[in-house]
Amino acid sequence: MFPLFLVFALSLFFLVYGADIFLKSAEKIGLALGLSPFVVGVTIVAFGTSFPEVFTAMTALFMGVTEIIPANAFGSNIANILLVVGLSAVVGKKLVVTKSLIDVDLPLLAIGTAILMAIFLPFSGGEEASISRPESAILLITYVAYLLYTFFHKEEEEEIEEMEKLPSRRERRGHLAAQEETTEKRPKVSFKDIVLLLLGGVFLAVAAAFLVDSVVGISEVLGVGVGVVSILAVAVGTSLPELVVCVKAAMQNKPEVALGNVFGSNTFNTFVVIGLPGIFGEISIDEPTLLIGFPVLVISTLLFVISGISRRIHSWEGIFFLALYVIFTGKILGIF
Repeated sequence: MFPLFLVFALSLFFLVYGADIFLKSAEKIGLALGLSPFVVGVTIVAFGTSFPEVFTAMTALFMGVTEIIPANAFGSNIANILLVVGLSAVVGKKLVVTKSLIDVDLPLLAIGTAILMAIFLPFSGGEEASISRPESAILLITYVAYLLYTFFHKEEEEEIEEMEKLPSRRERRGHLAAQEETTEKRPKVSFKDIVLLLLGGVFLAVAAAFLVDSVVGISEVLGVGVGVVSILAVAVGTSLPELVVCVKAAMQNKPEVALGNVFGSNTFNTFVVIGLPGIFGEISIDEPTLLIGFPVLVISTLLFVISGISRRIHSWEGIFFLALYVIFTGKILGIF
């Protein structure tokens, strides 16, 4: 059994490490090719932080273990809200939600959860649940619509807000000149960047394959479904980067970084991590994920949305989130 857990731990490490290498190289190459920092942020960075989940999902699909896909996505979202936000709120005492998150990201997360509810509510406990290609297409199209909105509206709105903060024409001209100077000072791509990009991709692909294999092996040894292992161990493992970033941001009194990271990761998991592999084949959902994981996902997302609307997430809410995660873990493992 120990070799299986060792392979699992090493696979998770190289999966996250490979995503980090790939993300840094891709971000630098994107800027060098002329993409604006904003576009790089909402595409490469947003995609890059969820590369472990994406590669795990696609590998699970091609290896015929599709139960891992929704379990990993649901588990990651639950961990991001209850564990990551909960711990960040406790450490930071209070997290303030910015207006931009409430205007766009919060409704998108709610819409994604509503679509999942429409997909899964018709299934009863005794009926096998799955996600079809048309349903996956709806998830992907919704996310593409969000990206298009972000490109054509949000960047312009942020620029207008930034300019309105500058009272004089002289300051505004200086702001535009500084932007042009920043554009001219784009990073140069070296051979090392290309090698690191390819190396990161190799790490991701190989680590994802070993991870899926180890999950299947661990589930057989423990006598539980692969969804149970995925919704807890894999989901928490792939959420560790978000946990570190968010707790550090909360300690530095930067709640917009902490919450923005969670919103971005959860919406990506909902729409792309489930939607992309679903285009290539039907995705199955095991019973624990459907009957325990999905209701907890809906409840935790609802609590997150309510907290977001109130513009504040206090430390007592963080303690409540952490307590819910302990209960969820106990339910999945059959302890409670």
